Amino acid sequence: MNKLVIVGGGPAGLAAAAQARRCGVEDITVIERDKCLGGILNQCVHSGFGLHMFKQELTGPEYAARLEKEAEGIKCLTSTTVLSVKPDKSVECVSEKGLFTLRADAVILACGCRERPRGAIGIPGARCAGVYTAGTAQKLININGVMPGKKFFILGSGDIGLIMARRAILQGGEVCAVAELMPFSSGLKRNIAQCLDDFGIPLLLSHTVTDIKESGGRLSGVTVSRVDEKLRPVPGSERFYECDTLLLSVGLIPETELLRGAGAQLDPVTQGARVDERMMTSVDGLFCVGNMLHVHDLADNACKEAEECARFAAEYLAGESAGGELAAVECTGGVRYAVPQFLRRGARGALSLKLRVASEVKNVYISAQADGEEVYSLFRRVAAPGEMEYLTLPEEKAARLRAARKIVITLRAKQ
Repeated sequence: MNKLVIVGGGPAGLAAAAQARRCGVEDITVIERDKCLGGILNQCVHSGFGLHMFKQELTGPEYAARLEKEAEGIKCLTSTTVLSVKPDKSVECVSEKGLFTLRADAVILACGCRERPRGAIGIPGARCAGVYTAGTAQKLININGVMPGKKFFILGSGDIGLIMARRAILQGGEVCAVAELMPFSSGLKRNIAQCLDDFGIPLLLSHTVTDIKESGGRLSGVTVSRVDEKLRPVPGSERFYECDTLLLSVGLIPETELLRGAGAQLDPVTQGARVDERMMTSVDGLFCVGNMLHVHDLADNACKEAEECARFAAEYLAGESAGGELAAVECTGGVRYAVPQFLRRGARGALSLKLRVASEVKNVYISAQADGEEVYSLFRRVAAPGEMEYLTLPEEKAARLRAARKIVITLRAKQ
């Protein structure tokens, strides 16, 4: 029997595997559907990775190579697809060798996320060539060596869209603008500065694409409109941009098929699993981590979360108690979500809560409250949805939160 099976050989999966081995887990199997390890990192040729994990700035492929080296010697099944994970922790797989099942004592799911396509946002207009998700365009350029177009318009200010705006320019293309539906960017501020401002690319906040034109079966331009406070296009605000390529960076969705098949509870906000502070799902022994749990800003943060998850999985395999009944974490007052969604009464140690606010706010305290009393707070001059926030409570304060009948994470204005 495999003691620990990790589904996904990307950054989170590799980091979890290496950490589990350091924690004494001897029988580990990593399953990756691609022919090589590293996941999305292999197509991310830009630098900016590894500053937190390795204290060094690396490109995506360099970062993947470092993680793969740390996991060297661990059994890895590449070109292998996981078809299902059962509540009894049996993992059904298929590869060129055929169909087979692994039986584990614990499973960590680190399957990442996927991009939201055009069909999910309902852009009207022609159905023509030249419309890509930003990640697809990134793969075409960086892996296949194919430039998907010459003149780009980008819808959505997610980090991959911002990075692809810069990449298109560096490859000799032209970028008309980046349009963002919301009145704030969903990307990191450093990416706005480095990828848009440094190249003179306009960022149109509170704007969206309202029509797509084609000529000869290929995109010839997009109509962009300003939207009101209810995100409805404003009549008379239309502007036409001539372009041959539209890139979509309109959100990432955790891969949840295996979670659904296993019967795990899902969070309607994160669209990933609902987990306790060990990152265990509602299915005993089934853990979830990385962008499959909730979408991260940085690969480094996903890897650090994966290392934490691996420590908990090792404790679970060793039979260590995790505490008593679950207590739900409620988010109000401008906090969009927090992970974990449940705390275990009687659990010990410090507590790390990851959260996002619903809209950009200034001069606020992010407050953790136990039965109406503030236990811990963190001041932020500016908090934005594009920047994940972290509340790290020392053990004494974490214990007060875990013991509460009602746990609330909220925003409190500075007095």
